Amino acid sequence: MRQDWSPEELLANWTLVDGDWDLVANKSGATRLGFSLLLKFFELEGRFPDVLEEVPPAAVEYVADLVKVPATDFAKYTLAGRTAEYHRKQIREALGFRPSTVADEKALAEWLAVEVCPVELVEARQREALLVECRVRKIEPPGRTRVEKVLVAARGKWEKAFCARTIGRLGEAGTVRLLSLVAEDNEAGTALLAALKRDPSAVGLDSLLTEITKLNDVRKLGLPDGLFADFSEKLVAAWRARAIKMYPSDFRDTAEDVRITLLAALCSSRQAEITDSLVDLLVALVHKINARAERRVEKQLTAELKKVRGKEGILFKLATAAVDKPDEVVRRALFPVVGEKTLRELVAEAKANEKVFKAKVRTTLRSSYSSYYRQMLPPLLNTLGFKCNNTAYRPVMDAMKLLKKYADVDGKTRFYDAGDEVPMDGVVRKDWREAVVDDKGKAERIPYELCVLVALRDAVRRREIYVEGTARWRNPEDDLPGDFEATRAVHYAAIRQPLNPSAFIADLKKRMTAGLDRFSASLADGSAHSPRVRL
Repeated sequence: MRQDWSPEELLANWTLVDGDWDLVANKSGATRLGFSLLLKFFELEGRFPDVLEEVPPAAVEYVADLVKVPATDFAKYTLAGRTAEYHRKQIREALGFRPSTVADEKALAEWLAVEVCPVELVEARQREALLVECRVRKIEPPGRTRVEKVLVAARGKWEKAFCARTIGRLGEAGTVRLLSLVAEDNEAGTALLAALKRDPSAVGLDSLLTEITKLNDVRKLGLPDGLFADFSEKLVAAWRARAIKMYPSDFRDTAEDVRITLLAALCSSRQAEITDSLVDLLVALVHKINARAERRVEKQLTAELKKVRGKEGILFKLATAAVDKPDEVVRRALFPVVGEKTLRELVAEAKANEKVFKAKVRTTLRSSYSSYYRQMLPPLLNTLGFKCNNTAYRPVMDAMKLLKKYADVDGKTRFYDAGDEVPMDGVVRKDWREAVVDDKGKAERIPYELCVLVALRDAVRRREIYVEGTARWRNPEDDLPGDFEATRAVHYAAIRQPLNPSAFIADLKKRMTAGLDRFSASLADGSAHSPRVRL
């Protein structure tokens, strides 16, 4: 029981009411105080205290004042002996409780195994649930030792039931494949088990291909879909955490049903985790390919720009003039320092350089992708199952279908067939169109594949496209509560959002407009300036 009680809480929970006074009427001294405290303690906790120190000191002082007995007399009250036993009997009868029996303990163990153990793994909460159930059934809980035995029995029953259901879903062939992983002298099984436990290495093509191989090896175990679908994620995670620390010899030392269930939890969890890691690697690798190409081109162009004379001097003159005359118009402040013609030439040169930069980036990307990274595409398309809930507009999915069709076509085939539908909108950015489509209107495969990978990365990150068999990149509809459609209004009320999408959009627009107005005002009056903000 908690030890801190406010005066209001003491008044509401520890005050003796009419029926209580009838019970304490014929008692006096320490017996009167001890009985009163046991009565209120039992009303609150549904059990008797194991030691006197369990009763909060504030409650002792409060009740002592009510029954007109010194609080120090409570130390004279003993919880053992015939008097205390008689007091407990009186309290049980007054509140409609009875002592627990062996039959009650068996029934409670069965209830815990069915109702609590599947969803609650923490022992303290299991014990708390047991005490609450005893109170509901009007049973005085067993002693501390007996409670622990009930909890152990319940966990044992649940573990056996969990293992039996898992083995039944795996089938004979599935259990044989799992047991072979830890069989003696099975080097292949030991190697697969060790590989399963390893996390992916740094972002790169080799790491991605390794994870693909690992995922395909796990899938060969043939674990059924939804093996643990109706079990809590915390439960499966606990068995997975237990299994990942074990060596093959440790598995062999456990009972066969537990061994199979541990291996099933490990392999099932790791299959989803590896698929997640594979998507993470894909997202990071596509970004890395693009970023590396841009850095390489920036380095080349920076070296070329440094060869052009006069730009630093012109920039210095412009900066000096702008600082000296911040309130002056451009024509009066800057044109006398650097002529309008020179500035126009610089702008034209900058635009030309930007065009050259983008063209060089595309060339560099194409070169690195075609010579090295392109080999990831066929195994990636064959391994990951990309899905989309949007049935009306799905250009990236249509583009993926085209890539899969050409996955086994010789890379020397440069263009797609004229009869193929090549989605452009929503897939190919405008600055890439000239690189993808030639002057005859034919779509080139390599630059198109690059565009599709970038579009796929963006679609996966915004959850427009999900990946089957993953946990973090799963179908976003699986994130909704199971009863979402039936109780939509309740869930919307919980997150304080309107059911009408038009009302939601209108409110969002209003808040965004207000925010932008405040930002504009702060820019105008100078209050937006901060050393952490660069404008």
